[in-house]
Amino acid sequence: MTPIPVVETLRQQRKQRAELIKQCGSLSAARESGRLSRKVDLTLSEALVLGLLEQQVTTFYCVFGHGSTEVGEVLRVYEEAGLLNCYGVRSEIEASHAAAALRWVTGEKAAVVTSIGPGALQALAASLVPASDGIGVWYLFGDETTQDEGYNMQQIPRHAQDSFLKMMSEMGRAYSLHTPLALTSALQAGAATVDHPYRQGPFYLLLPMNTQAAWLEGFNLDELPQAICPTLPAAAADYARVATAIRAAKKIVVKAGGGAMAAGTELVKLLDLTGGVLVHTPIATGVIPWSNPANMGVGGSKGSMCGNYAMENADLLIAVGTRAVCQSDCSRTGYPMVKQVININADPEDAAHYRKTLALVGGIQATLALLNQELARGSSTLLDNTWQKVCQAEKDKWQQIKAQRMQNPVLFDAYWQRKVLTQPAVIKTALDWAAKNGVYSFFDAGDVQANGFQLAEDEKPGQTFTDTGASYMGFAVSTLLATGTAKKPFYGLAFTGDGSFTMNPQILIDGVEHGAKGCILLLDNGRMAAISGLQNAQYGREFATANTFQVDYAAWAAAIPGVNVYKVEDSLEQLTKALDGARQNAGLSLIHVPVYYGENELGGMGVYGRWNVGNWCNDVQQLRHEIGL
Repeated sequence: MTPIPVVETLRQQRKQRAELIKQCGSLSAARESGRLSRKVDLTLSEALVLGLLEQQVTTFYCVFGHGSTEVGEVLRVYEEAGLLNCYGVRSEIEASHAAAALRWVTGEKAAVVTSIGPGALQALAASLVPASDGIGVWYLFGDETTQDEGYNMQQIPRHAQDSFLKMMSEMGRAYSLHTPLALTSALQAGAATVDHPYRQGPFYLLLPMNTQAAWLEGFNLDELPQAICPTLPAAAADYARVATAIRAAKKIVVKAGGGAMAAGTELVKLLDLTGGVLVHTPIATGVIPWSNPANMGVGGSKGSMCGNYAMENADLLIAVGTRAVCQSDCSRTGYPMVKQVININADPEDAAHYRKTLALVGGIQATLALLNQELARGSSTLLDNTWQKVCQAEKDKWQQIKAQRMQNPVLFDAYWQRKVLTQPAVIKTALDWAAKNGVYSFFDAGDVQANGFQLAEDEKPGQTFTDTGASYMGFAVSTLLATGTAKKPFYGLAFTGDGSFTMNPQILIDGVEHGAKGCILLLDNGRMAAISGLQNAQYGREFATANTFQVDYAAWAAAIPGVNVYKVEDSLEQLTKALDGARQNAGLSLIHVPVYYGENELGGMGVYGRWNVGNWCNDVQQLRHEIGL
């Protein structure tokens, strides 16, 4: 076997290859021109990077360690050639959140690079976000060597050499490159996962330290798979039968999930044809305009009052592109009066979630188009809009509740020992500002998140992003890293509480270093208020969820050069001025706002659905079995 060239010789070979690819515009173009041979001698790590370039992965969020030095060296050379960008960050969790946000907002694919052991496990935990929300992200993890050398530093507690592979496989699709020539198979598996037509997700590629530098002699570059964008056809179904079932109903609710985000036009037509109303999951905010009278907003445990009214009283459910996550369908108790379900979904398992179901398995838009055609053919009683008018009256009540919060934006707070702004007033003001200024809104977990999707009034999709799949604390602030690393940078507003912010505060450093363009709106009530509230509601006490002293988060942020800091006391006008100032600065800003926590109902948006959690479980489960849906 040909020996591996010395480091400097190898570096020059990589540099020449990278520069040639850059000159030709792509790896494929370089091969087709004849300037780059089909068969080359290179290390596994370089072949991997070339394979990822073929998958249109040019952004890498990295926390390098001893388990990824070889991959890091290849990335350095290719970055210098202008073929990709690497961003060194201070947390694998932050790296994962940034990669997820980049794909979610812009469609750009990214890879997360870590060392072995703790670094990989940190990123694995954070990958719950793309796994739960259906976002395709590549993960490149260093791993222990393939040779039996005894316990390996950072991965000591193992029973077998493939222990990490087993762990990753429990979360999603994973592949270990124990055999270097399996690279093309690994890349194919990764592409099928990251670009899946209806269930994108994370792909974990484990890279044993000794195989990263393995020498591939005469590697055929033609074997590297190219990126594909598969689409699904419409469901093969008896549309006449489905239309008949719809025509027999009087109170139709359409539930739209993340899979329906591109089908807004078809959904509006469906509502017009059926006289139904729409509720949506938090992830699907803006799927149809809020100004459409048939849009009841978010339905579920912490959804809107009108959304839950529609769910509770409907006699037919048309589920479109939703997985029916427990909170969004009230733990399978949200539709107690429904006699028939029409479930349109690309995934057969999700399409069969409810009983009494006519399942339409196929592409969402194409299926809705055919269903609308069938509904439009014949006469029906569907044009009776009595049900819509009843639900619209509930929507009017909901708007009045919002208005009441805005009319009473200040309350006395025991923690601050003075009057402060309420969360609803702050969030509604900031959301309106974001919509007016073309700013993307991101919400962290907790009360901030729940109040956020209850108050959001998006007129189009892609304005508001909230991770309700994993509800990962610190997600929103970490997404701001993507604002500066995207090919077309954008401005983001991260709504966060003090609890979520302290999970990933390193964004203050990394955001400045990598040109983040956004603002952290920190709503500070001195506690993890969502859990404090839940504890009080269930047990009449809160425990270990509140601060025992106040933290000066503004001073914390001000200690980072380049972070613009604003303090808001008890004025919405002051908040708007701070938001304007942050936007004008263009870089990374933090606005600190003390907010109310307590029993006054004006301090929140209320709870209108059920949730299978804590000491509520028995009652919810009993009701679920009684309903039998």
